[in-house]
Amino acid sequence: MRYSIRIDNCGFFARHGVFREEEALGQRFYVDAVLDLEVGDALQTDTLAGTVDYGEAYDLIAEVVMGERRYLIESIAMTTAKTLVERFEPVIRAEVTIRKPNAPVRGVLDFVEVKVAWPQ
Repeated sequence: MRYSIRIDNCGFFARHGVFREEEALGQRFYVDAVLDLEVGDALQTDTLAGTVDYGEAYDLIAEVVMGERRYLIESIAMTTAKTLVERFEPVIRAEVTIRKPNAPVRGVLDFVEVKVAWPQ
């Protein structure tokens, strides 16, 4: 049996993007993560053992998103998903969505969004 933990709409300021202006000015990015876990002791024992501490997961997402500058949000999403799976033993799959509200496009839009899952 499996269950999922969702962490939605985490906001971060970072300097990712292809253009120099994106690096110079920076912008907000919003991240959702869905962590699929194998059922462990946590559901029975009501303890953190065998599950994921949400605060640690958030901190890890922040570290990746606000860390090394990337050109593509696809790359940030994949690195975040892989890191979540590697860091938390009960996590068997992570799906990460990143939204970029101020994408430099000629037109009006709410945001550009990329969704990546690891492993696929």
